[in-house]
Amino acid sequence: MITIGKKRKGARRNPNYKRPIRRWDFFVLWMRRFGMVLGAVVFTIWAGAWLYLSGSIHSAANWSRNKTIEMTADAGFSVQDILVEGRVHTDPNVLLGLINVQKGDPLFSFNPQDAKALIERISWVRAVQVERRFPSTIYIGLEERVPLALWQSEKKLYLIDAEGAVLTDYGLNRFSDLVMVSGKGAKQQAANLVRNLQAEDALMPQIEAAKWVAGRRWNLVTHGGIEIKLPADDIGLALRRLAIAQEEKGILEKSLEHIDLRKTDRIIVQSAPGKVQKYRVENFTKAGYSNGNDI
Repeated sequence: MITIGKKRKGARRNPNYKRPIRRWDFFVLWMRRFGMVLGAVVFTIWAGAWLYLSGSIHSAANWSRNKTIEMTADAGFSVQDILVEGRVHTDPNVLLGLINVQKGDPLFSFNPQDAKALIERISWVRAVQVERRFPSTIYIGLEERVPLALWQSEKKLYLIDAEGAVLTDYGLNRFSDLVMVSGKGAKQQAANLVRNLQAEDALMPQIEAAKWVAGRRWNLVTHGGIEIKLPADDIGLALRRLAIAQEEKGILEKSLEHIDLRKTDRIIVQSAPGKVQKYRVENFTKAGYSNGNDI
């Protein structure tokens, strides 16, 4: 027997129940998220490229940098003093022109490395140190090259240092007391010669010029016009012998044309024309020297 009663109500749905996500729904959701990410990446790349190509990034960076530098200057970091140490021959106007800084300029707008590279191009400068010294000073420390000799090349004079570096060809009158050297390779050999001459106080003031001969030895010329032939080797010893002759006999004050020091056991001199008899009267040869022909 079948009992017919009231229709049964359906069971109430659990509010925490979630319908299972179907595979297609998951794919659509993934594609949507991927598209958003891809769009963001593309936009970022496009925007970055536009900013780079248009120069906006550089402009913004420069603007920010300039504003920061202006703020530091307002805070007291501005150029008030330029301190230079070690300057003797370097032209101060050239130095200031290269660093290109005016009083009151922001200290942080000055680049020490750029200034150092420019100053090192000055022929007088051997080495340089450039610093910003807070709050308001630029420091420049110079190590200058030391003048050694005047170098004659193709009838033109140059001032050189011990390394043979050319310092200047201007205003050489103030260096007229230096020895003038000439001959192929002379500027590379000059330091050794001058060092040996400076060791002999009796000789150094007497020497006016020196010529590097045949790439191996020196011929000196005194202010009185005497030519002195040095050996290829042991020029220090040869000059010592000449210095003794000068101190004891004043040989460089005699009327001579040539003095030959290439023999280790003697000094050979050639007197000026008409002066041979005078040396014989003074018995000059008995003092350990000999009159002879130019060798």
